Amino acid sequence: MGNSGGIVIVGGGLAAARTAEQLRRAEYTGPITLVSDEEHLPYDRPPLSKEVLRAEADDVTLKPAEFYAEKDITLRLGSGATSLDTAAQTVTLANGDVIDYEELVIATGLTPKRIPSLPDLSGIFVLRTLDESLALRAHAGSISRAVIIGAGFIGCEVAASLRTMGAEVTIVEPQPAPLASVLGTRIGDLVARLHRAEGVDVRCGVGVEGVTGTDRVEKVRLNDGTELDADAVVVGIGSRPSTDWLEGSGVEVDNGVVCDVHGRTSAPNVWAIGDVASWQDASGHQVRVEHWSNVAEQARVIVPAMLGGDAPDVVVVPYFWSDQFDVKIQCLGEPEADDVVHVVEDDGRKFLAYYERDGAVVGVVGGGMPGKVMKARAKIAKGAPIAEVLPA
Repeated sequence: MGNSGGIVIVGGGLAAARTAEQLRRAEYTGPITLVSDEEHLPYDRPPLSKEVLRAEADDVTLKPAEFYAEKDITLRLGSGATSLDTAAQTVTLANGDVIDYEELVIATGLTPKRIPSLPDLSGIFVLRTLDESLALRAHAGSISRAVIIGAGFIGCEVAASLRTMGAEVTIVEPQPAPLASVLGTRIGDLVARLHRAEGVDVRCGVGVEGVTGTDRVEKVRLNDGTELDADAVVVGIGSRPSTDWLEGSGVEVDNGVVCDVHGRTSAPNVWAIGDVASWQDASGHQVRVEHWSNVAEQARVIVPAMLGGDAPDVVVVPYFWSDQFDVKIQCLGEPEADDVVHVVEDDGRKFLAYYERDGAVVGVVGGGMPGKVMKARAKIAKGAPIAEVLPA
């Protein structure tokens, strides 16, 4: 522990900000440095595909600059980490600077997957950062026909936002339904129904073969031979953990940074939190959770562990939500695509469904039913028999 660099947090999102905040709350008085490749203060990502894109919000900063000054947290913005030397306990930044650390927290989040075969045309967007959201927003008013490649949560949210703003929108998804790989086709079909009711052209079971145009995107060619006119294409085909900079560091990576139950990695004095981190759960499985609400729970565990105290054992029931048109789709628990799905309410727009695995309730998904979703938390936490939640 002879290194004087204190605690260095690599990342510029919620996980990084919450860790820094929690460290000061735990009365850690040593140096804290937060390193991010973005110029912006740490900010909230969920609004990027919704309120920011629709120009209903501009400031998604998590804490103002004054907070970091008051808490004596050093911000190193605009130059991300490019390599890690765990023996020397140093991080090298893109600008060549080398930072010492006593403890390092990896909070680098996700990198959007791209389609390498797409040509370099204007009008093709991905959406992960604030700058990318603002770039799409700057064009949104002039977009008449948008094609969204991928019907995951980001793709569906962007489709809903652009449709709300008046664009003709087509979603193209190779899976049989939106969100099928996450929630299964039964619920995916209900999400597709919501979009179709709003005038979105949802095309499933088909992929993109190519995009053409002179300077700007003009057409999207599908692998069933169809051609779609488009003046904007948004690629939303998922993300992968941002771990490339850890190559050669000795930190074990397997679908994210591999951690124990307290966020400790395979390297001494190195920790990981948030979307990039694969934590061991109570049953010994490695689980990487890409949900906003998960971060606060992890920060409450990782900070005491890092400071040598007793880390609480937290039983987390994962929760996430997705706003699409006027319907908040909420998910509690760990549903999987091949679970047995019981749709118990469906009025043609809003719905409620329980997920069953091995006779127990493992998750609940609701569209526009917030109270009923949250009511299932205790049953999911204890793995109650499915019969306890199904209507008599």
